[in-house]
Amino acid sequence: MVRLSDLPPELADAYRRLPLPAFESTPWAPAPPLREMRVAIVSTAGLHRKEDARFSGGATDYRIIPGEVDAASLVMSHGSVNFDRTGFQQDVKVVFPLDLLKELARRGEIGSVAAWHYSFMGATDPTRLEDAGRQVGGLLRRDAVTGAVLVPV
Repeated sequence: MVRLSDLPPELADAYRRLPLPAFESTPWAPAPPLREMRVAIVSTAGLHRKEDARFSGGATDYRIIPGEVDAASLVMSHGSVNFDRTGFQQDVKVVFPLDLLKELARRGEIGSVAAWHYSFMGATDPTRLEDAGRQVGGLLRRDAVTGAVLVPV
């Protein structure tokens, strides 16, 4: 992950000025024990299947990734020149640990793996992602997901 101090000053200043959403409340939802959780992956790595539309810079939409996806079919269209893709190229689990979740489910450490997972484009103004975030929240609820692995990129 790039630190602000590593960025050109103009870009670092622009990121510092980004408004962050203010929430009137932060509701708490009790979670089941880990061994009973249904877990999904939500990433900001700009991941999608090869046949899906690429992300554009500042994209406010998301891609749905099936739980039975072949990791070799995933590509990353994260658009930042400051983003190092080396880890993803060497091991997709760095940004999409689906095989690890499946192993945890096989061992009974989590209840199950969600049928669907989600990827957003990182480096997008978070105030512009609220609608998509609500949509994904509804999709997670429909899939009975009770826990998520958040992979910020």
